[in-house]
Amino acid sequence: MTLMTPPPLDQQQQQPDDEEMLVPHSDFPEGPQPMEVAQAETANTVDAQAVDDPPSARFTWTIENFSRLNTKKLYSDIFLVGGYKWRILIFPKGNNVDHLSMYLDVADSTTLPYGWSRYAQFSLSVVNQIHNKYSIRKETQHQFNARESDWGFTSFMPLGELYDPGRGYLVNDTCIVEADVAVRRVVDYWSHDSKKETGYVGLKNQGATCYMNSLLQTLYHIPYFRKAVYHMPTTENDMPSGSIPLALQSLFYKLQYSDTSVATKELTKSFGWDTYDSFMQHDVQELNRVLCEKLEDKMKGTVVEGTIQQLFEGHHMNYIECINVDYKSTRKESFYDLQLDVKGCRDVYASFDKYVEVERLEGDNKYHAEQYGLQDARKGVLFIDFPPVLQLQLKRFEYDFMRDTMVKINDRYEFPLQLDLDRENGKYLSPEADRSVRNLYTLHSVLVHSGGVHGGHYYAYIRPTLSDQWFKFDDERVTKEDIKRALEEQYGGEEELPPANPGFNNSPFKFTKYSNAYMLVYIRESDKEKIICNVDEKDIAEHLRIRLKKEQEEKEQKRKEKAEAHLYTIIKVARNEDLVEQIGRDIYFDLVDHEKVHSFRIQKQMSFNFFKEEVAKEFAIPVQFQRFWFWAKRQNHTYRPNRPLTPQEEVQSVGQLREVSNKTNNAELKLFLEVEVGQDLRPVPPPEKTKDDILLFFKYYDPPKEVLRFVGRLFVKGSGKPAETLTKLNEMAGLGPDEEIELYEEIKFEPNIMCERIDKKTTFRASQLEDGDIVCFQKSLQVGSSDQCRYPDVPSFLEYVHNRQVVRFRSLEKPKEDEFCLELSKLHSYDDVVERVAQHLRMDDPSKIRLTSHNCYSQQPKPQPIKYRGAEHLSDMLVHYNQTSDILYYEVLDIPLPELQGLKTLKVAFHHATKEEVVIHTIRLPKQSTVGDVINDLKTKVELSHPNAELRLLEVFYHKIYKIFPLSEKIENINDQYWTLRAEEIPEEEKDLGPHDRLIHVYHFMKDTAQNQVQVQNFGEPFFLVIHEGETLAEVKVRVQKKLQVPDEEFSKWKFAFLSLGRPEYLQDSDIVSSRFQRRDVYGAWEQYLGLEHTDNAPKRSYTANQNRHTFEKPVKIYN
Repeated sequence: MTLMTPPPLDQQQQQPDDEEMLVPHSDFPEGPQPMEVAQAETANTVDAQAVDDPPSARFTWTIENFSRLNTKKLYSDIFLVGGYKWRILIFPKGNNVDHLSMYLDVADSTTLPYGWSRYAQFSLSVVNQIHNKYSIRKETQHQFNARESDWGFTSFMPLGELYDPGRGYLVNDTCIVEADVAVRRVVDYWSHDSKKETGYVGLKNQGATCYMNSLLQTLYHIPYFRKAVYHMPTTENDMPSGSIPLALQSLFYKLQYSDTSVATKELTKSFGWDTYDSFMQHDVQELNRVLCEKLEDKMKGTVVEGTIQQLFEGHHMNYIECINVDYKSTRKESFYDLQLDVKGCRDVYASFDKYVEVERLEGDNKYHAEQYGLQDARKGVLFIDFPPVLQLQLKRFEYDFMRDTMVKINDRYEFPLQLDLDRENGKYLSPEADRSVRNLYTLHSVLVHSGGVHGGHYYAYIRPTLSDQWFKFDDERVTKEDIKRALEEQYGGEEELPPANPGFNNSPFKFTKYSNAYMLVYIRESDKEKIICNVDEKDIAEHLRIRLKKEQEEKEQKRKEKAEAHLYTIIKVARNEDLVEQIGRDIYFDLVDHEKVHSFRIQKQMSFNFFKEEVAKEFAIPVQFQRFWFWAKRQNHTYRPNRPLTPQEEVQSVGQLREVSNKTNNAELKLFLEVEVGQDLRPVPPPEKTKDDILLFFKYYDPPKEVLRFVGRLFVKGSGKPAETLTKLNEMAGLGPDEEIELYEEIKFEPNIMCERIDKKTTFRASQLEDGDIVCFQKSLQVGSSDQCRYPDVPSFLEYVHNRQVVRFRSLEKPKEDEFCLELSKLHSYDDVVERVAQHLRMDDPSKIRLTSHNCYSQQPKPQPIKYRGAEHLSDMLVHYNQTSDILYYEVLDIPLPELQGLKTLKVAFHHATKEEVVIHTIRLPKQSTVGDVINDLKTKVELSHPNAELRLLEVFYHKIYKIFPLSEKIENINDQYWTLRAEEIPEEEKDLGPHDRLIHVYHFMKDTAQNQVQVQNFGEPFFLVIHEGETLAEVKVRVQKKLQVPDEEFSKWKFAFLSLGRPEYLQDSDIVSSRFQRRDVYGAWEQYLGLEHTDNAPKRSYTANQNRHTFEKPVKIYN
């Protein structure tokens, strides 16, 4: 076991990886669940300091037979760090996503004592076994607790990349996963008061927006820019969420005057970003350009027009100068930022040297000068002028053509505190540059990216006044930092740690620093006074000051109320008027929504009589006419007035009363105010309430109109009968005095409706009616009239209201757009739902509709559609774990779904024998069909070179052939998710193989020589070739050239090699090819093939059959 100490994670400035929301994996309901976890053949090692239980350690997990794992989730062995047990949890095929999902898990979370928590900084990596620099590593930190006992990355890396054997993450079907874990004492991140400690405040992160926060802080701390933003004309009628200038003014004002961190929601809304956009990480540089372009546009025609150009715009000259004739072509171009190479450059000066490097155009690459024809020439760039604020984008991310992927360059790259762009006699300047301007710059800010190519975290080091004091702006948190942290530690490169136990192992432990500078902002010394200017309240438009001060005051008032909440009781008073207004509109069940009634904030020590006087002032109801009732929650979960307050209770303080009324200890007291009115509609004293009096509330239902409304309340005698009150009820509902009516009691509505008819001849007491009960009544139904109404009686109407559900339907092809809405019932069956959708789409056959549920967490369709009749009710289709959505996705199939489910669908790429074309065919056959059936089906769809041609089906994966499918193989188990299925004609020469002929694999390849070791990269279409005994390479080449139809000139550059274990042995024309190949077919890592080495000139084919759907970064768009 190697003993090594991992990098001290706290020095790496780690933050949650913002590529996605970091979440605990949530593929099963909350609470411990029994789960089957396969024990894969795995090996585990822990590298740590030479102590039994280090505070930080690296755990390595080697997982064999990785692609054959048929379990959804897999745990590593347990390892100890910081006194705690940990393990890694992976989902080899993704946790409902097409990415590898990986988390760090507290191994003994179910047995830990109540209230446990622990804090760890950690990184998870998948090791690239060919080139370590391509290893994928993601870092984060988390406070683990019982509810979030695992944490990590649902979309760690695309499965297509992981399972591609050429990429190096899976070698000999073995995957190596590493966890670096550092257990820290719990730091109270939130108790840090940035304003108090530094004088500055941070910005809240609303998802993956830390890249935006670091940029906004940088721009805010360029005072001249801030002043210009404040001077952009806006009016008091503008809304920040619809106006970029106002939103930015508002944000800057709050950064300047607020005491706590500031939200960016208004600003992103003004960009026109929906929340989905905000959570997608974009690129700082892209956002910078788009934002500046928008502001430049909005500044046109205003007093600050041209500010963006004045601050950030420089110019360079592209030139081409002929060597042998007097001809020169120049073109002036402007720039707002410069992109500097990091790779191969040690510092900023080396990048500038490279920027102005002269390229010679000669040989095949001569320049066509207008009247002189083709000429040898020099081509280059020189700078005409630099801007006062110089923004340098460091090219930390590059596209690696050999590997067809983006990589992050973590190389060491230095940048100076003072940058002299006049150095070496102005070598960067063009002849017409104004040499009187001194291009000496001082570093103002360093934007840092921490993490890998698949995402990470951005923050900024800024010195707002260019003093020696640097500050780190990391979302909400602002801290003072020294110059070493801001400069040297952001150069990148490798760091070396001394061995933990020198006597034991002498090799030092090196690790790549994943936090490094990504963008630099320099300010020209001669413009310093102008740019670092004073910005105060007089720069801010008065309407803006008033609006923002008001906002601040409201916020302050809320904060004050929150701080003093323990001294007050909120009393919510419901009155008849509220019931009339709400029932049948906002609510149908119970009596009132207490959130929408008038509330009073009364000091707890005040007497209840003082409160009654406040009510008298508010509602103009004298104190002697008020009677208050407590509300009570019943066992059946309804909430009703329960009893009036007693005279003794009314002399108590408000605080004591709240304790009487509510045991749940919240700060509210809910009351019903009963006011009796006389003939003249003026208040009268409340009637005496005896034991026999029952207060009932009445709702009237009108079946033809489907309307339910509150009509009033009555005291009835418990010993009386409903029949005695019918005339009064008719009057309350506006009906004739002799109208026949039916009465129902609304008993409860959760989880099901309970509404029972009341016998008009039985006493109220015998019908078990009590204070606060609700009676619904309607006209008696005439015989036969019930057919004319959808919901003829109260119970059926309440049932309808309780279960109705408006569902937003979206086409699966456009999963972000609502296409239509239907009002359905949660009780609708699968058939009811598809029937309604088919009806809406004017389709005759509902079985051709296929539905897919919505994933509430990812805000996307679930990966698997709903099977035919696979959900009993609509409510089952809308539920996702413990959340309910109102979205369903639909698609229209060409055949009925039950039929489709009995079929297996395969995408097959057919390669024509003589034409250079590939056509994708979708083959649908019954699941029990064989490969032979696929081929027969394909023959009816494709053009063959001759009628008797035979076809075969191959499994091709990343430019290698892995399998020829036997005709008898069942198609049910064939997976075309990752492999490409290829069909082709069997060449005649392969049908008559002689006893000594061999069928070999032939693949195209290139060598990746950028690395110290040779790595073979396959590309293009692999194929089989028959080789005869004794045949030389020269003879084989003739056949290969003819088969592939390669022109002589190009073919002469091709090299031929025998490859085994990925190592090429180059062949001479005289070599006997067959002697190299063993007698049997060999697959996997031990395969042998004839390699054709040449450059890949073919255009990238777009057909790539059903390769995994990767998500790419969306370009930043600001829509307003």
